[in-house]
Amino acid sequence: MGINNIVDQALETGYLTPTMEAEVGKLCETSSELSLEEYMALDKLMGALLTGEVTAMPRKQFINVMEELVVSEVISRVAEIETTSNRLLDVGDISAYALNRLPPLYATTEEGANFQREKAKDELKTLITEQVEQSISLYLDRPEFHPERQVISKGSEPNNVFKQVSQLLQSQASNYEPI
Repeated sequence: MGINNIVDQALETGYLTPTMEAEVGKLCETSSELSLEEYMALDKLMGALLTGEVTAMPRKQFINVMEELVVSEVISRVAEIETTSNRLLDVGDISAYALNRLPPLYATTEEGANFQREKAKDELKTLITEQVEQSISLYLDRPEFHPERQVISKGSEPNNVFKQVSQLLQSQASNYEPI
């Protein structure tokens, strides 16, 4: 979606979402030079934001305290494992698996977040540790997805890709008859 489309959508709905804001920022950063229309659209958006015609939505109105607790636990465990082995672990994959098995702890204020943190330390610390350990264990035990895969290369022969696909089909389909 281009800058003009995003500005039009913001003016139409009256809101500039964090996603729209990030997209405009990305477009401005990656573009070597903006067009006159894009500058005019951005100027129009700024004016609408200043007059209140468009409201910028806050990035996050709440936090999931469980997310920060799990990610912290995962990072410390992954650091231990990576220093004692040559394995690289994906913090995001491991955290997501554990988070899907734990209750969320949302808060809208810092006071509420502190309450949720204390509650989690008192009541859920063992469960968090167990889920993170299980997530890491499953991550480490997962099979390598088709390690024998090879990239199909074009090569210099015109029918090279056809030959490679034909060979692949012969190896995988028992009733395949090459042409």
